[in-house]
Amino acid sequence: MSDRVTIPTELARRQNKVLRPRDAADVYAHPRAEFGRLLDQAVLSRLRPGYYALAPLERLGDSRWRPDLAAAALGIAQADYGRDAVALMSVSAARRLGALPRAIGTAVVAVPRQRPVLDTAVGQVVFVKRDVRRLDLESVETELTTGWMTTAEQTALDVAARPELGGIGPSDAESVLRALARKIQWTVVEELARDQHRPGALARLKKAADA
Repeated sequence: MSDRVTIPTELARRQNKVLRPRDAADVYAHPRAEFGRLLDQAVLSRLRPGYYALAPLERLGDSRWRPDLAAAALGIAQADYGRDAVALMSVSAARRLGALPRAIGTAVVAVPRQRPVLDTAVGQVVFVKRDVRRLDLESVETELTTGWMTTAEQTALDVAARPELGGIGPSDAESVLRALARKIQWTVVEELARDQHRPGALARLKKAADA
């Protein structure tokens, strides 16, 4: 990396390392041009037009670095809607909970508005309109940001309700549900199913757990 490369303190200290040019409007007079320079010097990695990931300090200048897909998805959602309005869910939460052993090319994140699928340099991001205040959440730390993801109980219910979400097949969904069933408190799941009006999902989860 060139010795001339510097990162303004305002950007380096941002909690969310997914940046949009307008996020740097108070740092640079011409943020798009400056982002282009930082991209050339592998300080930023382009996720897609308008969204960039700031490389960790130990990877600055390494053009091979790419962020984790779930981290990028959560960072993009936070950039657009704020930290407390979004959460990793479904297969992305299942992966973080150890219930999905292999990485997949799709991340799923709950957001407050309907939004099309987003293709990025590290995979596909699927947005699901949910009011995260009604979801059972726990904190999550990624290489790009900290935020929220659904708990094992909420994740199990979500996967049971929409097993195809995220592009996994029926057999993978069954495996995820069985793995989650070993981690959950059934009284919590039953309460969530009642509050969220999901009796069918609860029945499918119980069936998978007994398989």
